[in-house]
Amino acid sequence: MKVLVVNCGSSSLKCQLINMQNEDVIAKGIIEEIGGKAKYSYEKVPAEKVKKELSCANHEDALKLFLDDILSKENGVIKSVDEIDAIGHRVVHGGEKFKSAVLIDSKVIDAIKEFSDLAPLHNPANLVGINACAKELPNKPMVGVFDTAFHQTMPKEAFIYPIPYEYYEKYHIRKYGFHGPSHKYVSNRAAEMMGKDVKQLNIITCHLGNGSSLCAVKKGESVNTSMGFTPLAGTMMGTRCGDIDSSIISFLMKKENLTIDQVENILNKKSGLLGLSGVSSDSRDVENAAWKEGNARAQLALDKFSYTVKEYLGSFTAVMDGLDAIVFTGGVGEKSPETREYVCRNMKHFGIELDSEKNKIRGKEAIISSDNSKVKVLVVPTNEELMIARETKEIVLKK
Repeated sequence: MKVLVVNCGSSSLKCQLINMQNEDVIAKGIIEEIGGKAKYSYEKVPAEKVKKELSCANHEDALKLFLDDILSKENGVIKSVDEIDAIGHRVVHGGEKFKSAVLIDSKVIDAIKEFSDLAPLHNPANLVGINACAKELPNKPMVGVFDTAFHQTMPKEAFIYPIPYEYYEKYHIRKYGFHGPSHKYVSNRAAEMMGKDVKQLNIITCHLGNGSSLCAVKKGESVNTSMGFTPLAGTMMGTRCGDIDSSIISFLMKKENLTIDQVENILNKKSGLLGLSGVSSDSRDVENAAWKEGNARAQLALDKFSYTVKEYLGSFTAVMDGLDAIVFTGGVGEKSPETREYVCRNMKHFGIELDSEKNKIRGKEAIISSDNSKVKVLVVPTNEELMIARETKEIVLKK
C-alpha cells in the first residue's frame, strides 16, 4: 500500500509518498511561494534533491509538479497514479467534532470550513490541498488527520477557560492544542525505545522549534498541552510570545495607538526569540549571536525560551501520577543539547538527570538520561508524515 501525505499551507505544498509495507519514504517534494516564482525541491529517496525555481500559479499546479516527477522516467518512483492507494491530509483544526482521523466526505469538508474561524490561516489552506487532490486524483480515498484530535482526551478541567461559560457554549472557546501527530508519534516511539507499552507510561513530549508545544501523555492519551485556543499560547516560540497577561493587549493599544489586529500581529509575528533578541526567529542565529558575539539580549532570549519550557515541564509533572519519560523533538528539541541541558538542569528532585556526554547527540534517536535517572530522557526526531500515513492506512483498511 502506498499513501500520499499532503500538508498544504497558504502558499506552500509538502508531499511525501510512503510505501506502507516497510514505511519507507520513496519520494518527497516541497513547493514554496506558490502564486509566483515558486521554489521547488524534489527528492527521490535515496537520491540527491532536485531544486529549481519556476512559475506556479496555484496549488493544483504545485501538486501536478510533484505527480509529474514521481511518474517521470528520470525521477519517477511509480508507473501510474493507480499505485497511490490513499491520500492523507494534515488538517490543523477539527474543533471538538473530530477525535481521530476520518475519511473525508462532503460533511467533513463542511466541518473543516466551519472551523476555519478557529484557524483562519490554516484550515482554508488545508481545504485547497484537499480540493486539488480531488481534482487531480479523483476517486482516491482521502483521510483528514487533525492537529487537534490527539488532545480531545483532555479532561474538562484541563481544557476549559475560566471565563463566562456561555462563551464556551456559544463559540467553543477552550484549549485545543496542536502538533497532535508529532506528540502521538514521539510518545509511541519513546515507549518502543524503552521496551514498554505506551499505555503503561506517563510521558511529557516537548516539541520545540519555531512553533513549540509540550504535551502530558498519560497512558497513551493527551491529558494536557501547552498551546491553547490558538497556537499563540504556551511556551515562548520563534516569533510568538506564548503565555502573557492578556491586559498587555489593551495596554499596548492605548499606549501605542494600535488596533487589535496590529497587536495580534506583534504577538504572533514579532515576539518570541525575534522580539527579545532583536536578531532572528531562528534559534541558530540567536545562539550564534549569544555565544560567538556575546549578545546579552540574544542570551536572554535563549534563557527565556528554555525557562518557559521548564515551567510547563514542572506543571505537567505535577498533574500526572508520576513521570516515566521526557521526550525532546522538533528542530530545537532534536538539535540543541544546550536547550535540553537548561530544561533538565537542577531537576534531580524530580528524578531527572541528564548524561552530559549522551546529551551531545544532535538529530538522532537516543536515550540521554544518566543510568541513575529515575525518569528517562530521550531525543526522538519527529515524523508527523509517517503518523499521518499510518492513520490514513488504518482508516482506509476499515472502509
